[in-house]
Amino acid sequence: MKDKQISARELVSHYLKIIEEKNKDINAYLEIFDDALGEAEKLDKEGFSEKFLFGIPLAIKDNILIEGKICSAGSKMLQNYRASYDATVIKKLKEAGAIILGRTNMDEFAMGASTENSAFGATKNPFDLTRVPGGSSGGSASAVAMDGCLGALGSDTGGSIRQPASFCGIVGLNPTYGAVSRSGLIAMASSFDQIGPMAKTVEDAEIIFNVIKGKDTMDSTSVISKGSPWIDRERLKIGILKYDKSGMDKEVNESMDGAVKKFKNMGYEILEIDLPNIKYSVPCYYILVPAEVSSNLARFDAVRYGLFKEGKNLTEDYMNTREAGFGLETRRRIMLGTYVLSAGHYDSYYTKAQRVRNLIRTDFDKAFDLKNGGVDAIISPVSPSTAFKIGEKTNDPLKMYMEDIFTAPAKMAGLPSISIPNGFDSRGLPIGLQITAQRFGEKSLFDIGKKYENDLSRSPLA
Repeated sequence: MKDKQISARELVSHYLKIIEEKNKDINAYLEIFDDALGEAEKLDKEGFSEKFLFGIPLAIKDNILIEGKICSAGSKMLQNYRASYDATVIKKLKEAGAIILGRTNMDEFAMGASTENSAFGATKNPFDLTRVPGGSSGGSASAVAMDGCLGALGSDTGGSIRQPASFCGIVGLNPTYGAVSRSGLIAMASSFDQIGPMAKTVEDAEIIFNVIKGKDTMDSTSVISKGSPWIDRERLKIGILKYDKSGMDKEVNESMDGAVKKFKNMGYEILEIDLPNIKYSVPCYYILVPAEVSSNLARFDAVRYGLFKEGKNLTEDYMNTREAGFGLETRRRIMLGTYVLSAGHYDSYYTKAQRVRNLIRTDFDKAFDLKNGGVDAIISPVSPSTAFKIGEKTNDPLKMYMEDIFTAPAKMAGLPSISIPNGFDSRGLPIGLQITAQRFGEKSLFDIGKKYENDLSRSPLA
């Protein structure tokens, strides 16, 4: 672009053509914005600038507000809702010169691990159209993997960026809680949700993250990062998470063994890490998150905005609207959350889960304590398996919930974690590797990830 070998319009046109060819089969995008080419032409008229993302075509998950555009969160409840303002991350992307191609499909209100729970049809995995792309950011993952954009934004509550990134053979970053503003993100569970980048390489994810990060006056939970606590030493320590291999795909375990060998060959010191309380991460996650879901989704009440189904009185208006607007998984989590917050069960479930959350956070603090034999980063699988068949787990919620077994712990502790490609199984399906660092340790994730991916062959779809 700087050398005028290609224009922003030509670049955007290239991706729009690919989307036209592939999206009808994959359903990664719910909508392509008709002003994308116009925005590219404006940039070309202004001339090349040193903006970080000048002319770069990106996709945005359908729960991040873009002024004037529909933002449905994958739900009938908001299928006609148009955002009245830009999310903070969207403002930053626009200021950096990015072109937003469209909004991507997702599990309804980000509740799911397969993008099968969307009110607008399931998204398919570009590597195998009979399989899921993961979720809830499956649309964004598929958009990047099918070469339908150069990068995308997703949101991660329990693994919703990292697991689909793993299934689709791309890079996905879950930032430190508070590193990226949540202003303009439709809330699922406010103490867990984080917006993060999805891209083809670690470097691309790093560039997008550096644009969207930072303190925001519109989000009181956002903070100014003090920078990475990581120290560039000659011999870094990598912790290998101890886990039960019996419930895993054999090839995922083999991929992990291969990763350990690679890190040893790269000169890292390898230690086995046992985090005694992370076995409680998924049970506690599915107490705390539904509790926050039941609170956040109470605002969809047939009075203020969103879908409206009239009844005989106000109560019936409310009940009819929520019955028609919410899908099965959303209703399940609202009911579960309401139960654990009820007067008779609050202390038995919610209070105990919060205490265990603190124990998990303490386990990670000890693991990262370098003065007492700790490590710089921890590696683990992203998911127990590669991408599963569409419909395979829809009738068994517990099996679906176990998709978060490796991704939920970092969310419980508010830590940054990244999924990077780590080869393929015998069916040609991608396998991901998860790297977790201490709070605000994104730089260590990027540096370790970039060194690691240089040893791997690129995805055939990249």
